[in-house]
Amino acid sequence: MKIQFHKYQGTGNDFIVVDNRNSNFKINQSLIADLCNRKFGIGADGLILLQTEAGYDFRMVYFNADGRESSMCGNGGRCIVFFAQKLGIIKDEARFIAIDGEHKGVVRHQEEKSAFVGLEMKNVDKIKAVGDDWILDTGSPHYVRFVTSADAVNVEWDGEVVRNSEAYREEGINVNFVEKKSTRLYVRTFERGVEAETLSCGTGVVAAAIAAHHAEISKATAMLIKTPGGELEVSFESKVAGSYSNIWLSGPAVCVFSGEILI
Repeated sequence: MKIQFHKYQGTGNDFIVVDNRNSNFKINQSLIADLCNRKFGIGADGLILLQTEAGYDFRMVYFNADGRESSMCGNGGRCIVFFAQKLGIIKDEARFIAIDGEHKGVVRHQEEKSAFVGLEMKNVDKIKAVGDDWILDTGSPHYVRFVTSADAVNVEWDGEVVRNSEAYREEGINVNFVEKKSTRLYVRTFERGVEAETLSCGTGVVAAAIAAHHAEISKATAMLIKTPGGELEVSFESKVAGSYSNIWLSGPAVCVFSGEILI
């Protein structure tokens, strides 16, 4: 059968997005991995299904490039909000459910193929120190390491060492290398499930911003964050030490192309 798909990207973090309200797309790990393969498939960091859910505008179901259903994807969440608007499901605001709970999304500065989209993320109330590094869950688990120069880091090697270490091998963890540049952060991320560096990671930049504030590397509660794929904005509130709420991730979401594929 033929499946219509849409290719979206948010600061270079790219996704295959499928409107699955009719449940025609049957979940199959090997099929999803093949579709995400950059040599033999469409090519993407992950695949997102938009599905119906009572009481919400839609449900977001996210799969990593290895075909396994995964935890929350921030850039993917922003892209699916824009996709939902293009489908006519929402106007400018969305309320949807994902694996980590309820999210809100807002579409701003919309053009035909792109928009600036804000996404409310889950609260963070636990941050763990591991030596000079930090672990926290922003919808996905993240390991944050502050470095002098992010560009000097061998992200593929150093990220894999942490991700496949005994403590994280079974469940996996995303590994972020963060450099403070004046009032901004520069973040490079090794993503589990992709098993490589991606051009951007939404939950990763949120983790970096919160870890920087918690570690008193930055006092800002709103900041621009650079990734290899572009810039994102993160804002949050911190009323109690180690507890963060009203967390928003904002940035561009772009519809790259649409097509059909025989599966």
